[in-house]
Amino acid sequence: MKLLTFGFLIVSTGLFAQKQTVFAYMDYNNFFHSFKDGYFNQVDHQAVTGLEYGDEVIAYYNNQRDFKIYDGTFSRLMTNQPATFKISDHMAAWNIGQLLFYYENGKPHNMTSFGGDYWVSDSLITFQDTRYNSLNVVYQGKISTLVQSTTDLPSPVVQGDNILVFKDNGDIYKVFYRGQIYDLGTYNGTDYEFFAGTDILGFNDPQTRTFAVFQDGEFLDVEEFRAPKVKAGRGFLAYEDLQGNLKFYGKGKYEILSSYAQFWDAKDDLIVWGDANRSYQYFKGEKKNLANFVIKEWLMKNDVVAFRTLMGGVGASVAGTYKEVTTINDTEFIINGHGVMVTLPNRAVMVLYNGQIYRD
Repeated sequence: MKLLTFGFLIVSTGLFAQKQTVFAYMDYNNFFHSFKDGYFNQVDHQAVTGLEYGDEVIAYYNNQRDFKIYDGTFSRLMTNQPATFKISDHMAAWNIGQLLFYYENGKPHNMTSFGGDYWVSDSLITFQDTRYNSLNVVYQGKISTLVQSTTDLPSPVVQGDNILVFKDNGDIYKVFYRGQIYDLGTYNGTDYEFFAGTDILGFNDPQTRTFAVFQDGEFLDVEEFRAPKVKAGRGFLAYEDLQGNLKFYGKGKYEILSSYAQFWDAKDDLIVWGDANRSYQYFKGEKKNLANFVIKEWLMKNDVVAFRTLMGGVGASVAGTYKEVTTINDTEFIINGHGVMVTLPNRAVMVLYNGQIYRD
């Protein structure tokens, strides 16, 4: 994959930014509670089901099986009809039969009355329209048709938070990013291997046998070989080379993070790995010690990594700063926004937010 430069200006509208930290949970009385930015609140006096988290969207069914969305301040009824839903950190979509709807910026919207399958990520919703046999995308409140097929219903090849790949009727791979479509390459019977992140796309090119990247409207070769393991984050790729080195690439910058990684993972703003029986993190260009042991159980999201400590408690690093959340064993933990919530065996909760521990 050679360097391709596009001769038009892409106007940056900006990706969604995390604006809050909100959690929702059932207390010991089976009441539906929430935590938002340092405060606990009661949302509902009855149990809820199907609870799913996003940074700004929490979706669930109430006791009457109504589908509702909670944004940390208000709980809104979307429909009292039987519905199936999918959410991301900032958007939600649901269907009642073939009727498709989506939620963005506090409001519900119609997508189509002839819906098939659909896929939801941070700023994108792709969906099939059975009336026109098409694949469509919702981006910034606008619905655009990506491809209209004469045979089977088309699906996205891969979809990241704000970027997606699809194929047109001529078997040409195309990238949709920030409202623009870019040609990637012809299919020719050999599949590309894609790794989609928040705003970056890595792929092993079967034609040139290189490891390449799409970033900021350009296609570039990263390595002159196929990368055996890759994960894409926010503005960067973490990958292994042929010697097993763990490497970082982002906006033209290369860096070897470890030559003997015992494990590694990458998501959003972070890379974590084990080396010489210690664990490390890479955040905003800086390598830091994470734990004096190799972590075995962890979660990552945004700038947060939470993990099980050697004693069975929970520790977390937020924006590169470590804090122990609890030493209690047999707990469950999740990440949302820029915080960590730990649920204790008695269903009490502890939340790490803004460097402080809150208890309910």
